[in-house]
Amino acid sequence: MLSVSGLCTEYVGEHGQTIRAAHDVSFEVPQGKLFTLLGPSGCGKTTTLRSIAGLERPRSGEITVGGATIYSSMKNIFIPPNRRGLGMVFQSYAIWPHMTVFDNAAFPLQVGKKGFSRKQIQERVQRVLKVVALDEMAEREATKLSGGQQQRLALARALVMEPPLLLLDEPLSNLDAKLRERMRFELKRLQRELGITTVYVTHDQSEALALSHSIAVMNAGRIEQLGSPREIYERPHNQFVADFIGTTNFIQGTVRAAGNGFYRIESEVGELKVSGVDPLQAGARVTISVRPEDIRLSEARPEGGNVLQGTVQTKVFLGESVDFEVKVASRTLLSRAHPSLGTRVGHPIHLSLDPEKCVALKEE
Repeated sequence: MLSVSGLCTEYVGEHGQTIRAAHDVSFEVPQGKLFTLLGPSGCGKTTTLRSIAGLERPRSGEITVGGATIYSSMKNIFIPPNRRGLGMVFQSYAIWPHMTVFDNAAFPLQVGKKGFSRKQIQERVQRVLKVVALDEMAEREATKLSGGQQQRLALARALVMEPPLLLLDEPLSNLDAKLRERMRFELKRLQRELGITTVYVTHDQSEALALSHSIAVMNAGRIEQLGSPREIYERPHNQFVADFIGTTNFIQGTVRAAGNGFYRIESEVGELKVSGVDPLQAGARVTISVRPEDIRLSEARPEGGNVLQGTVQTKVFLGESVDFEVKVASRTLLSRAHPSLGTRVGHPIHLSLDPEKCVALKEE
């Protein structure tokens, strides 16, 4: 449905230097899927989104939507944003201050070429306002909405046209935690119901994991890894992706042997059996990534391999879980356990690491 190929976008910095905001960015988004560009501030995700919208003119590359080319440097094609027919919600709300909530949401239907009837406009607007929890504020002046409410109104206005492609740049950023969580479910449900192909930009890892069919993790203008949320989380390709997505432990080591898809690593906490993303040779220096929830704790020594012994340094109660910091040799490892585990600070404890969940990454 959406195809971005070899996209490069540059701009001139404060001191006249050329800054590459997006470099050789390529991905495809199938019809009806939600695709997320995820990364820290300044990584190029919003520039990529603005290039798709037509608000930035890339230096090179090609963008097609539904088979129609909307930008191509080779073919000298650049369709202006107002002729692309895309739904857009950016960080600036662009709410019409002289209109009510209803009129703001209805505006695209009223000025569009399709000529919707009054009844159709009423039904569509009421539906999207209900989704974004603004249905009881339909007659309120837009200027009397809070920042979060204005952002939800901007989302409703983009959705009301049911566009072929929806572009969202941090649309939930101004909402409080509970409403943000609820809106994730509502947004995912609506996107699936309407089958709108969506490109979503965020720096929030949990938001990306919860909403997306696929994710592109960006850094310094490039895509570091492209895959499903589970692939990105469980099989990171490098230390940047592992560190940026969620919380992880890094353990340094050296490859001693390989066999049956696993590696024997001599690490700073002892010998470990781990999996790997890339082929590794004996003697190679690696960094092992293992998530806190994949380190099982027990006071009695468990059966099997990859068992370490350490001392509890710190405990943090989180309600449904407890975070343990455990000192093993010269390293401190973070583990997430059930609150029923009551081992005290300063007491010994055993750690069991699942080889499938320990990922050896080449040293960068």
